[in-house]
Amino acid sequence: MKLLKMTVSCIGLLIFTITVRADSSCALADCSGEVGISVAEMLAYPTPNVRPLTPNDALLYDRTYRRVGKDVQIRETPNGNVASTLGAGFNYVTVLRSENGWSEISPDHWVPSDVLSEDVLLSRFAGVRLPEEPLPYPMAWLLKHVRPSASPGEDAAPDAMLLYRYTRVSLFNAVDADGYLWYQIGPGQWVHQFNVAQVIPIDRPADVDTERWISVDLYEQVVIAYENDKPVFATLVSSGLPEWSTNEGLFHIYIRYPRTLMSGANGQPDFYYLEEVPWTMYFDDDIALHGTYWHDGFGYRQSHGCVNLSITDANWLYSWTAEEFDYSVDNDLGPVVFVYSSGDYK
Repeated sequence: MKLLKMTVSCIGLLIFTITVRADSSCALADCSGEVGISVAEMLAYPTPNVRPLTPNDALLYDRTYRRVGKDVQIRETPNGNVASTLGAGFNYVTVLRSENGWSEISPDHWVPSDVLSEDVLLSRFAGVRLPEEPLPYPMAWLLKHVRPSASPGEDAAPDAMLLYRYTRVSLFNAVDADGYLWYQIGPGQWVHQFNVAQVIPIDRPADVDTERWISVDLYEQVVIAYENDKPVFATLVSSGLPEWSTNEGLFHIYIRYPRTLMSGANGQPDFYYLEEVPWTMYFDDDIALHGTYWHDGFGYRQSHGCVNLSITDANWLYSWTAEEFDYSVDNDLGPVVFVYSSGDYK
């Protein structure tokens, strides 16, 4: 079979060398530069060689989070004087205690319990520690429940094995089918590029001036933590929606809070009020990396510009970034956060 060697930009910044066969299939170059992954090789490497973090229930369930379903008066005591009001919006509070139909959401601040709902989605998703040596094949997470197709570009068989969202897979081969990439994740298992978010380590940008630094890939919705040139951790995130996009560029974490209040767009339809946002690291004015207790949509854009992480991942990153701060120096800047896009949304 005739082989044509060519180099293409498969996903924006990352350039892969692939081998295109006469039948229009192609093999995604793995990290070692080899191509043409055999069935035996795929079977010998069933899952990516990474160490997932373990969700910590003590961190996940140390607060009682509740959504405020409508505008409400906040009182100093149950049925007492009005202390303030909270307008309708995307609002979440933490409940300290409840009694006689009232809930205390902070010291001496009470609301009727019936305005609070359990519309809270504490994600148990967690990122992965990366091995000392580069992965032999690119790693990705599935972004939805999928039944892989037997061939690229085809519909999956109804009885094909169902793989679940957040499953970690290796990308062994890639094929362009009607302008979209299809990735082979196992023998006879192909998935559309929209169904995966892959970990793409990058070279250290020249302006990075900290030993520990973080890349935020807005296209893949993936954060990678680095120690010098070595990627050590990767996870899925949720960055800003198109109308509140996360800015690209190079920043420094300049302040951190284990818990903080976030509020914005006062008086607007998109008003939000979020109490005790965990493990918050501000890097671009009021844009931060932080833990998220109100959604489990990691891998998709969700926010007003911040970079949402699961609570488990935010706690790990918060602890890891502490090593870069010099607390003997006033206003010392922390690790670099490099925000970029490895591709363009279609």
